[in-house]
Amino acid sequence: MVHQDKGKFFEKHPVGTKVPEDLKQEILNQVADNNIACKAAEKIALKMKTKLGEVGVVIDMLNINIAQCQLGLFGYDGKSKQVSEASSVSPELETGICAALTDGRLPCAAAWKIADQFKIKRLDLCAACEKLKIKVKPCQLGAF
Repeated sequence: MVHQDKGKFFEKHPVGTKVPEDLKQEILNQVADNNIACKAAEKIALKMKTKLGEVGVVIDMLNINIAQCQLGLFGYDGKSKQVSEASSVSPELETGICAALTDGRLPCAAAWKIADQFKIKRLDLCAACEKLKIKVKPCQLGAF
């Protein structure tokens, strides 16, 4: 969601959407200044043995902001991005990225998998996407 939707994230979900109390508490334990880091959300999903998308729904229902995107795309002290364009992209990495595109975009989940496959940092994968002018979307947590 965009900036004007801040505080209304719950509106993305049907009225009456229920959230598991244990997951809600895990999330609330990681919140500071109404923000939760992407990495903290990932750790919660692993600990609770649930999908990042479910964690994202609870974050939305609580109207908490997702911060410090692990791909460097949002949530960094008012900056829209932390990631810069890579100086170059190997042909192998470009092929891997292009093979995973959906409607011309690289889903966040696919970006994470490619970074793991190529044994590179998630920020470096996103820097390659910046160089290739490829947008990373949608976010696994439901942001933007």
